[in-house]
Formats: sequence, C-alpha cells, structure tokens
Amino acid sequence: MRAPEIDQFPAMELAKSYEPADIESRWYPEWEARGYFGAGLDTAKAEAFCILLPPPNVTGTLHMGHGFNQAIMDALTRYHRMRGDNTLWQPGTDHAGIATQIVVERQLDGQGVSRHDLGREKFLEKVWQWKEFSGSTITRQMRRLGTSPDWSRERFTMDAGLSKTVTETFVRLYREGLIYRGKRLVNWDPVLQTAVSDLEVVQEEEQGYLWHIRYPLADGSATLTVATTRPETMLGDTAVMVHPEDERYRHLLGKMVRLPLCGREIPIIADAYVDLAFGTGCVKVTPAHDFNDYAVAQRHKLPMIPILTLDARINDNAPACYQGMDRFDARRQVVADLEQEGLLDKVEPHTLKVPRGDRTGVVIEPMLTDQWFVAMSKVTADGTSIAGKALSCVAAGEIRFFPENWVNTYNQWLNNIQDWCISRQLWWGHQIPAWYGEGGQTFVAHDEAEAHAEAAAQGYNGPLMRDPDVLDTWYSSALWPFSTLDWTPDYPRTSNPALDLYLPSTVLVTGFDIIFFWVARMVMMTRHLTGKIPFRHVYVHGLIRDAEGQKMSKSKGNVLDPIDLIDGIGLDALIDKRTSGLMNPKQAEQIEKRTRHEFPAGIPAFGTDALRFTFLSLASPGRDIKFDLSRCEGYRNFCNKLWNASRFVLMHTAGQDLGLDACAPDTCSSALSFSFADRWIVSKLQRSEAEIAQHYADYRFDLLARAIYEFVWDEFCDWYVELSKVQLQSGDEPQVRATRRTLARVLEAVLRLAHPLLPFITEELWQVVAPIAGRKTHDSVMLAAYPEAQAEKIDPDSEASVQQLKHLAYAGRNLRGEMNVSPALRVPLLASGNSELLQGLAPYLKALCKLSEVQVVDELPTDASAPIAIVGETRLMLQIQIDLAVEGERLDKEIARLQGEVGKARTKLSNESFVARAPAAVVAQERKRLDDFIATLGKLEPQRERLKRS
Repeated sequence: MRAPEIDQFPAMELAKSYEPADIESRWYPEWEARGYFGAGLDTAKAEAFCILLPPPNVTGTLHMGHGFNQAIMDALTRYHRMRGDNTLWQPGTDHAGIATQIVVERQLDGQGVSRHDLGREKFLEKVWQWKEFSGSTITRQMRRLGTSPDWSRERFTMDAGLSKTVTETFVRLYREGLIYRGKRLVNWDPVLQTAVSDLEVVQEEEQGYLWHIRYPLADGSATLTVATTRPETMLGDTAVMVHPEDERYRHLLGKMVRLPLCGREIPIIADAYVDLAFGTGCVKVTPAHDFNDYAVAQRHKLPMIPILTLDARINDNAPACYQGMDRFDARRQVVADLEQEGLLDKVEPHTLKVPRGDRTGVVIEPMLTDQWFVAMSKVTADGTSIAGKALSCVAAGEIRFFPENWVNTYNQWLNNIQDWCISRQLWWGHQIPAWYGEGGQTFVAHDEAEAHAEAAAQGYNGPLMRDPDVLDTWYSSALWPFSTLDWTPDYPRTSNPALDLYLPSTVLVTGFDIIFFWVARMVMMTRHLTGKIPFRHVYVHGLIRDAEGQKMSKSKGNVLDPIDLIDGIGLDALIDKRTSGLMNPKQAEQIEKRTRHEFPAGIPAFGTDALRFTFLSLASPGRDIKFDLSRCEGYRNFCNKLWNASRFVLMHTAGQDLGLDACAPDTCSSALSFSFADRWIVSKLQRSEAEIAQHYADYRFDLLARAIYEFVWDEFCDWYVELSKVQLQSGDEPQVRATRRTLARVLEAVLRLAHPLLPFITEELWQVVAPIAGRKTHDSVMLAAYPEAQAEKIDPDSEASVQQLKHLAYAGRNLRGEMNVSPALRVPLLASGNSELLQGLAPYLKALCKLSEVQVVDELPTDASAPIAIVGETRLMLQIQIDLAVEGERLDKEIARLQGEVGKARTKLSNESFVARAPAAVVAQERKRLDDFIATLGKLEPQRERLKRS
C-alpha cells in the first residue's frame, strides 16, 4: 500500500529546466512558516543534537567565511533533524563592541558629529538603530543561504536576558576573587583610546631601524652600547640588561649607568631573557612600554615609568623638551639629540614586526593602565584554576577536536595563559557593574541600589559613580553556550527543557583563528560557572582564501560576496562594489583592472545549492581553503544533472505501475523481476549510505560531498539510468515494473541523502518523486527519515557483474575511439568468453557501445584483421574494415605497456625486502597483477603476429 501523505503540499509538476532562484524564493518562506526549524524538546528521545552559531558581528554583511561556516552547520543540523534527533541550531548575533562603535562613529564623522557631541545616551541610541538595520541584513542573508536555525530562539549578546547573565557572572567571579582591577600593561590603541585584545592586533613585518645607543657608566669609566628599535621609549628606561652568562658584561653587574638625555641613574641587571646574539647583547628595559620588559621588571622589582599619554604623546615623566610631542616626532628628536651628544653609535636597517590595530591601522602601544582582569591561573576553592579546568576536560576526552592536532594549539595557549583583560574604554557594550566612592572605594553589584547597600554596609554613604568602561566583547561571547539557553543563577536547581537537553551542545564549528579567543574561553567559563562542558566536539576548519591562496580583503579587490554568487552580478556592478569607499584612485584602478581580467562577463548566478555544495566539498583538513569559482560552475552542472535525471525517472514512472500495490515493499517476487543492474544500484546505495554516515561522524564534509557526487553522477546517472533504458524497452513486464520501482526508490533515497547539502533542489524534486515511490511519509523532505544502510541489501554478485559490464563497455568504447568509428555508425561486435555471462550482458553492451548487435561466439575469427580488445577471459572484436598499420601501432603500444608492467612487477617481487616486509595481501595482489599482465600478453602477441601476416 502507498504510505499516507501527511499534510502534503499541493501536487507539483516538474519544470523543464532547473531554475534555482524560483525554487529558493518559494521554499524557504514555506519551511519557516511551517515551523520546521523549531528546536525539539521531546525529553523522551534518547538523542539530542545542538550546534551554536558563532554569532556574527552586527557590523554589516556576511562574508565568504560566514557562508562556508554556515553551510557546514546547516548540513549537520538538517542531517540530525532527519535522523529524528531533538535538534537545535541556536542562532544569534554579537554586539561586537569596538567594531560596531567604529562603524557608527564613522557614520557620524560623515555628518560632522562626534559621539562626544551627542553624549553617551544619544550615541547609544544611534548604535541600537544601526544594530537593528545590520542584524536584519545578516539574518536575511542567512535565509538566502538556506540555513535552518530556530529563529524563534534568536539571541543578541546585549538582549536583556543575556545582559543579566553577563552581570551575574561578573559579580559572582568578582566575589570569588577571580575578577580584579589593577594597573597592568595592555595593548592600547591611541586612536580608539581603548585597550584591545591580541585578536585585534595584527603583527605586520615592516622595514625599520636598529639604533645603537651608548649608555655611560655612572662612574664615567666606560659606556655600554644598547640596541633598540624604539629609541623614544628610552625616556622611560629603568634598567640595562645583559645575559647572566655573557662574559663581556659580568664584571658590570650591579653597577649603574646614566640614562642619556634624562640623567637618571639606572642599574645593570642580568636576566636569561636576553638574546646573546641580538645586537650588542645589551638591551634597555622599559617596563611601562614593553610586555617582555614588564615581566622582567616584575622579576627584578624595577620601577615602571610611563612616558606616554593615552593619545601617544610624551607625558610629564620625560624631560620638558619632549613633553607634548607625538611619539614618532619624539623619536626623531631623541635620535637627533643623541647624535648631537655623541651617544649614537650607529643606525642599521632592520626588519621587525610592528603591532597595528586591525580597525585603525595605527601602531599599538603597550600601555600601563587601570583595567579589569579575569584571573586565569588563580587556584579556586576546589583546588583548580579556570584555565586548569579547561585543560583537564580536554585531557580527559570530554571534549574532542577534529582534526585532533588542534588540541596542541589549545593546550599551548592555556599552559602559557596570562590574566585576561576584560575592560574596554568604549561606550557600546555591557557597562561594567562596578561603582566607585569618592575615595576610590570599589563596589561591584548587580545594580546601583545593591551597590549603595554594599557601600553602606562598609560605612560609606556618599555618592557613587559607575565605571564608564564596558566589557570585552569576548566576555559575553564566552557565556554563549549557556546564556542563550536561558541559564539562571541558581542552575541546576532551576532549569528549563532546552538547557537540560542542549548543554553541552554537540559540536562547535569554528575557524582555527579563534581557538584562543572564543573556544578556550567558552570552555573555561562554562565549566566554572555551570559545572558542564560547553560542547563535546570542536570541528576546526580552515579560512577561505581566493584561488591564489591570498586572504580576501577589500584592499586587494578579491572579496567575493556569497549572495553575488547565488544571484549573479554584472561586471560593472561588481567593479562598483569592489571599489566603493576606496579613497586611493590608483588602488581603485588596479582593482578594476583585476576584476575585468578575472570576470569579463561578471559572475553568473549559481544558486544557493551549488554554492553550498562547493563550500562543503572544500572543507578538507588544513589551515587555508582556496575558493575556485570554477567549482561553483561544476556543482551547478551537478544540480542540472540531478534535475534532468529526475525528469527522466518521472517520465518513465509517473502514472505507471511500480508494483507498489502488488505486494509488500521490498518483498515482491512474482510481480517484480529485479535484474542484476537493479540489485547493483541498490547495493551501491547501501555502501554509499554507510560511507556517508561515517563521514558525518568524522566531520569530513569534503569526502561526504564527494561520495554523494560520485554516487549520483557516476553510478546512478551515468550507469544505472543507461542500463534502465535497456530494461524499460525489454518488453518483460515484471522487469519493467521492477526497473520503474528501482528508479523511483533509489532517486527518492538520493534526494533524502543529499538534502542536508542541497536543501532547495532536493525539496522541489522530492515533492514530486516521493509520492510516486510510495515514500511520501512527511510533508517535507527535511522531516523525512535520513537513509540508513541496510547490509542485507549489499549484493557482491551483482556488483561483480556490473563491474564486468563496465570493463567490457570501456573496452568496446575504446575500440570505437581508437578506430575513429563515428558515434552515429552502428557496427556489430563479436564476443567470446563466458557465454552465459556475455548473453546476459549483450543487450546492455549493445546500448552502451552504440552497436548494431552483439554476437556471442565460441572463438573469434582467426583470419580477421578487425581490432580486438581483451578483458580478462573475454575477447571483443569490432566487425569493421581496419587500417592494418593503425591497428598494428595500437597493438604495439599496448604490448609495450604490458611488458613494462611485467618488468616493474617482477622487479618488485624480486626485491627480498619488499616480499619480507610488505603485508601478505599486498604481495599476493602484486603476484596476481603479474599473472594477469602475462596472460593478457599471451593473447595479444599472437594477435599481433596474425596481423603481420594479413
């Protein structure tokens, strides 16, 4: 009986050609309106699958990296949804403190207004307006990519609920002694006037100089020459440092030098940090403006003298003549003054890495400022640190990395971790829940009323001022695994079904570049605050680059917009898009030239499915992923192939008898006669299903995409469809019925198999194919069961038969090709060998090789000069007049090739080391190859001799 159709869509007819834009515009709204993306909350189910969307920043639009990342996540989500698991893809966006504030400030700059003109409250109103615009743009683009998160659970890192969690965790960690305020060295952006994270600092290699400066000993007896790349910071030096094992300077340890231009006396110290081979082996120590020097100062208890203001000008700690100067102007003046005093020994060109802010491009300054920190290595009441907890849960196997080698990166960072600076001198973000009294007293609380109560309890009843700083964006992002699930402070005593089912989530899909900044911090915070791990698996993928392996950037003009690849874009529009906003006309000209060369006709519309399949096919292990547009074209052709194959199947099955009512499915015998070809394609389907399931488990999306591609294109379309044409024309009704059934059933399974990767085309086709195949059990393919391999349907005999048929077909086609037989010319073929096998394969061979007939004979004519191909024990001959010289040349080449193979096999088998060390199966296989080559030679050589006599 046909399966019941549940709440089915209206009957559909398949269009003649595949038009992705039409399909995509219809299906996504339908899926969303019907609530198919909703999280499963059935606690009776054993399996739950959850994946967290790395929240994109509300700073504009999605890029190729987002498209790649989201294609992977959606494939996993749709796969597990079809498997019947409770499934949640948790969506949301990040407020992206610095990035978003910069965008809005630049918009205001265009209007001649600064944030300070508006004031904090009015400025934040502007940012919220931008957030609403940008956030909606991002979610629209995600829908265009066919993603299926539970939009009803969408979160934003500054939503009321998530903000409440941020405040609660801050207060809790502060009261546990794990958050503190202190003056420490941080990355400082002089333009943004805020501390920035390491992630926001780009280390760029640049050409600079190494200045060699003489520091006179205080007693006037000699000078020490110090090499530095930043001579202006010498104004804040508090020591000169040498290596303890450096014999050149050991006698000077403990003595004092007079700091040039300042006159202060500073000590000569020894520390193993010094590189004996660098410069003179003698270096200056500026603790307030160098991270390594800061660590040295802590070890040696040296004073720290800041000599820069927050906007990178020389402050009052320096001599008066430099005060107020920009740091680079001061550099030039310091060098000139040293030279005038005869203290500049020499200047050498030097290549160095310069830290620049990725938002402003300005040189980042290590700056000693008051900031809030999370104590990463401080031992808590349970005897471990936050970082220690994160290390132990990975070491214990609770969290696994795919590929495994990324564990080393994770461990290396955590084993060398520094306290985390979490404060930023911005207006946009979570304002730090700390209030200060007039005497500098600090009160951390959930709100101002609680802060006043705490102050009163400590005897202070004066006014309070809230800390103006906000938290690092990564702080709220670190809480994402549980804050999005509506975690409450008294968890686990108070919980909810989503939190119970989906913490920990199943897998995090992320790029390797944020293992430190996001992945590790989520593990630390989630483990410490909830007692659970945030996720069980971390799948780490590479970063999308252009076809030459270069990073995609606007300045290079190689950025691709995923929506442009879906919809297509003309050349002029693409040029305008790539050059808009560029202030440099020469750069714009170069980008236009490059674009015209790469895309002379613009970018064609590939559709969402082709783009998604491209992304997944590129998801191989590695750091970089080269995006080649030709892959999109290839997978657009793949979609066409699937569409046309479906039209063929529908042409031969719609309204026809498939034997679905004659007997129970898959148990028919008399009503249906399944051929070896039918059994073969079903057998190959089972093997593909098993292979694909393993690739999902291993997160090998490249192999997964390839397995689907090869089964659909190679096995089903190129072979089974062609074989089915022979069977459909056989006149044998049980066989015809079985063929129709196999065509429809296998295609229907293929559509379910490919749906997580190709959601739109598979939905469109499944709606038409599934009812015919008797498998319309749900109203959407995304709710139908994902195919699972059935081992009992694997049929080695049928696989061997089709493999033999393929070899014969290849041989027959090669014969035609080598003899330049026109495709339109039907010629007869003689075949000798296993008569029973050849009689069964003859109808298929006739069709596949475009023959007029296949005659099975005991022996081929010995006096004929026609070409012969040998396949195992089978000999094939085209019955045509041939050019004896050409056929002789062909045979000579084949004989020479086989003789070469015989020689190589004999050499390998005569190698005692190979025979002794190689696995027995490998040695046996090599011996069989040798025997086969010799046997084939034994048949070709007499054929060549006969040809010579002709």
